[in-house]
Amino acid sequence: MNAALDRVYLACIWVAGAAIAAMSLIIPFGVFTRYVLGTGSQWPEPIAILLMMMFTFIGAAAAYRAGAHIAVTMLTDVLPPPMQRALALLVHTLMLVVCGFVAWYGLQLSIETMGQTIAELPWLPVGVTYAPIPIGAAVTLLFILEHLVFGSQAARPVVAYEENH
Repeated sequence: MNAALDRVYLACIWVAGAAIAAMSLIIPFGVFTRYVLGTGSQWPEPIAILLMMMFTFIGAAAAYRAGAHIAVTMLTDVLPPPMQRALALLVHTLMLVVCGFVAWYGLQLSIETMGQTIAELPWLPVGVTYAPIPIGAAVTLLFILEHLVFGSQAARPVVAYEENH
């Protein structure tokens, strides 16, 4: 199970990395065509927004699994260990609720807007641009469940990639 989630985690990192790399190329291209050539392209902005959605929601799932997300622990660090564990369980439970909500309603939003198109990209359904929201939430949900069952990824021994194959 951990090996499968390791692959999902790696896929999230690659998707988020590819999205930000592509966005880093598309935005300067749009600026170049608008200000240097004087013929602004219509497609760079909506594509960059889609890529940013992918980077944000898919990357956030990977960050959550790695424990690299923003966490304010000033209060919990001074509490006794049993209280820290109780609050951590509460946080993970609330995250399950939030991710379940976002996954469910994000999926509904994506499905309901599949018949609409973006003016600048008539071939791209609006629902596709919303798809990273429920996908990222569902993957984060998996990573939360993994954390609750197997513990933090940071607390597990590091296994070389070759040993898994």
